[in-house]
Amino acid sequence: YSTECESGCQCPNGLLDDGQGHCVKEHECPCQHDGYFYVPGSQIPDQCNTCTCKMGKWECTKKKCPGTCIIYGSGHYSTFDQKKYGFTGQCAYMAVQNKCGNKTVEDTFRVITENIPCGTTGTTCSKSVRIQLGKAEIKLAKGTYEVFDLAEGPEIKYTIRNVGLYLVVEASLGLAVLWDRKTTIRILLEPQHSAGVCGLCGDFDGDIQNDFTTQGQMVVSSPLEFANSWKVSSTCPDAEGSINSCAMQPHRHSWAQLQCGIIMKTFQECHKKLNPAPFYDNCVRDSCACDSGGDCECFCTAVAAYAQACNEVGVCVAWRTPEIC
Repeated sequence: YSTECESGCQCPNGLLDDGQGHCVKEHECPCQHDGYFYVPGSQIPDQCNTCTCKMGKWECTKKKCPGTCIIYGSGHYSTFDQKKYGFTGQCAYMAVQNKCGNKTVEDTFRVITENIPCGTTGTTCSKSVRIQLGKAEIKLAKGTYEVFDLAEGPEIKYTIRNVGLYLVVEASLGLAVLWDRKTTIRILLEPQHSAGVCGLCGDFDGDIQNDFTTQGQMVVSSPLEFANSWKVSSTCPDAEGSINSCAMQPHRHSWAQLQCGIIMKTFQECHKKLNPAPFYDNCVRDSCACDSGGDCECFCTAVAAYAQACNEVGVCVAWRTPEIC
């Protein structure tokens, strides 16, 4: 029994089964999305595009959407093209820049994240961010920001403001950085930068396969080799493999699993739109790792990452309480 719209033995010739027990004309076929049926002419958003139901199929506009790169917790990365990987190096790394290879750019920008150990197991968290916009550098650290003059480079307009939990730096050239004042950074780029950037956030060309392009313009398969190539200072040691913080801290493992259970329980309505498993695993790993003060900071950041991702697919969950985060 098919829920798709097909002409067959259930309906007279010329009519189609709509998957809900009715026989309809072809132009009246509904469309399906996330387990729901939509009547012809219905519209749903897909990022910055709109999809319209026509004769049982979704027809979507094809605008290029802004890209988001997310870095949070103990080295979790999601590139502009949605490639996810883990990397914990103790150094400053180039998250994104628009001067790549040997091309010349007038208005240069760079976002550099600095990783600092956030536990005794050697795990690192991104704790400070440097945003270079032409001749200005904005440093985000310890919950606040400082602005420095780099003396050379063009003048690029930017604004700094508070939005809810976030401190937001917006530049006129189509770059925005959202920082939760702790360990989460979200970098937003307008479509005009598509395929024109490089760094730990990838190249934003819509192709996930070539995201691991090193500073020497080589595509590699190892996230370790890729990320090490983007360190800002050559005197930094290369990072070596990932650390299994829960194996090193077995007494924290069950506590971490219990705490992170909120992703599996409280967020159930989001599960069918967004797989919670990778977020849960990251949450457990981070909660095991952060054992030198600010224990809950890493746990809260990891849950907030899933909450924000759920928000983006249209499921809003009120999860913070006086006891939790």
